[in-house]
Amino acid sequence: MTSLQGIFPILNTPFHDDGSIDLDSQARLVEYLLEAGAHGFGMFGNASEGYTLLAEERRRILEAVVRVTQGRVPLVVSSGHTGTDAAVALSREAEDLGADALMVLPPYFLKTDAEGLVRYFAAISGAVKIPIMVQDAPLMTQVPMPAPLLVRMAREIPAVRYAKVEAPPTAPKVTAVVSGGGPVVFGGLNGQFMIEEIQRGSRGVMPGSDLIPQFVRIWNSLEAGNTLEAWQLFSRILPLIRFELQPGLGVCAMKHNLVSAGVIKSARVRHPTASLDAAALAELAFLRKFIAQTTGAVS
Repeated sequence: MTSLQGIFPILNTPFHDDGSIDLDSQARLVEYLLEAGAHGFGMFGNASEGYTLLAEERRRILEAVVRVTQGRVPLVVSSGHTGTDAAVALSREAEDLGADALMVLPPYFLKTDAEGLVRYFAAISGAVKIPIMVQDAPLMTQVPMPAPLLVRMAREIPAVRYAKVEAPPTAPKVTAVVSGGGPVVFGGLNGQFMIEEIQRGSRGVMPGSDLIPQFVRIWNSLEAGNTLEAWQLFSRILPLIRFELQPGLGVCAMKHNLVSAGVIKSARVRHPTASLDAAALAELAFLRKFIAQTTGAVS
């Protein structure tokens, strides 16, 4: 089975100015991230605006990314749903189209208890042959999944091998999951606590797509045991990480950065994803300049 670790950017979904999907920009983004050293990709998460995509668009995008990557890195495809049967169907389809692993949110419309969550993830596990990453994101779903539950699912459900921990404070939860013998942990929340999480045993980070050269350098520094260098690099991109963590603004900011870098054509987002006003655009341009001067990237 596929083994996942490292920097796995959540692929932004480029659109044309008219709002249609831009597969040419999608291909350029994939190649840009591969050249930057990405170890894999996440697809159809929040930074992908997956919540705005039609089923047919998801299929076309996944097929396009599979063609471009040609197996060079693993693809982790979001396949959670508000219903168990629908999540099973999405997961099977993702596997059939070339996903190497699944990132699965719990049902969050009608919320269930711990036994219901075990049933939901077990149903998906029984339908696929690829690993499942449980997405623990209570700020978004309002579904708590305590560390003992994540550990239990990893022990009882064969495909549950990973958990993306996005339940603040994330670092202590990483410790609890890892020390409990739970699934391999990845971090999210745009990498804001990646160093602490990695020091406590996480083995991957899933940020947005616009700072991957820097995230890869930080990862490499930590893997080499150079924590001071990692913090120095991280501190230079923290202002932009902080900017992008403002609710509703991060996706559009990432896209403007990728347009500025010449990777995608348009910063168009789909409603209800927020666009940036003139003041925010000026703030973002200043942060790009600051990072370019201190790290040599995101100009």
